[in-house]
Amino acid sequence: MTVRSLHLPVAAQPHVDSLVDLAQVGERHGYDTAWLPETWGRDGVTVLTSIARETESIGLGPSVLNVYSRSPALLGQTATTLQEVADGRLRMGVAPSGPAVIEGWHGLEFERPLRRTREYIEIMREVMSGETVHYDGDLFSLSGFRLRCDPPTEPVPIDAAGMGPKSVELAGRFADGWHAILFTPDGFQNRLEDFRRGVDLGDRNRDDLRVSLSVTACALEDGERARELARQHLAFYVGAMGTYYRESLARQGYEDEAMAIATAWANGNHDDAIAAIPDALLDDLGATGTPEHARKQLQTFESLEGVDELSIGFPRGASSDDIKATIEALAPDS
Repeated sequence: MTVRSLHLPVAAQPHVDSLVDLAQVGERHGYDTAWLPETWGRDGVTVLTSIARETESIGLGPSVLNVYSRSPALLGQTATTLQEVADGRLRMGVAPSGPAVIEGWHGLEFERPLRRTREYIEIMREVMSGETVHYDGDLFSLSGFRLRCDPPTEPVPIDAAGMGPKSVELAGRFADGWHAILFTPDGFQNRLEDFRRGVDLGDRNRDDLRVSLSVTACALEDGERARELARQHLAFYVGAMGTYYRESLARQGYEDEAMAIATAWANGNHDDAIAAIPDALLDDLGATGTPEHARKQLQTFESLEGVDELSIGFPRGASSDDIKATIEALAPDS
């Protein structure tokens, strides 16, 4: 059975309490997990702590914390502490992010992202075991320390996000799940084969792993406004966030559209970039429009083979009222 979760907004909110409020709305409407992105706004750990203190049953986790700005041992400590605060409701999501954020914001070299992700996952597990850590990897060597507190009573699953074939294979081989974002139904099925190959290479049990697909959603009575917000959101990610999203769309059969969006954005023609997104692409990537139309689109993604969790995200330009209306319209109990 596919569960439905929230991918809390990536855009800045008025206050930390605003994000807490959205998680509480999600909890009341039966969503499984509230995932929190971390980019260049508020740090994810502080916000997740606040959410954990003000909720009771909804699962919590970052999607994602990058594997550059904190050491792997610190992420292990962070997961240990958050699991304690959240009373066992934590699930971690990690990934490299991309050069735009790692180099432009954190000032670090974006190098060996796949190897780095693997070593982070392995070190975090060793840290959370409570045993003395002895790790000798290609990038990190740790020795002689162990947690100064009790390890998590409930093991913390560690998921990895990925868009390309090798990163998705890595998630299947080493992580406890895969976070998929910006995928068409066909594109998702293609990458699912990479995930399954990773599962086989790691001699894993697929039933023990979780695949979470995040889709942009906006369900408003003013359906055209909802779709315009989604277009603005997609244009920004394809045009302003480096090459990852553009290349992912190209792999999924939308190379011409992706290039048109990126070129217009790079030339400062943001309106043209938004206009370059056809209705077919918008529907292929999310669930936006009137509540009736959005629910129908959501069912398409929810019925995909291999999806264990469908996580609804929101356009960058959506207001708090827009987000709450969408949470309510697309709730599992609706």
